Amino acid sequence: MPGLVLQALVRDDAGPARLGFTVTKKVGNAVVRNRTRRRLREAARLLLRDHPVAGIDLVLIGRDATRTRPFTQLTEDLRRALAKLGVPGKENPSVQP
Repeated sequence: MPGLVLQALVRDDAGPARLGFTVTKKVGNAVVRNRTRRRLREAARLLLRDHPVAGIDLVLIGRDATRTRPFTQLTEDLRRALAKLGVPGKENPSVQP
């Protein structure tokens, strides 16, 4: 996905998903990195609010394109990345992590 990188690790428990966000210094100074991280956090919040997942750890890695990508496309990138990993959601509710 052009706007982000998503890593996932399935856990042995059924607890709620844990999320981590990271943006490297290559993206910019602290202000730019924090803005990028906030955009990722909001996209994840909106997407997982309606379709919560459990038993998985997710790490979203912000890239340079994350800060300039339109928010709707960024949210779509995250949705497609989750579907590609097999995380249950609107498109594939039967898939279990």
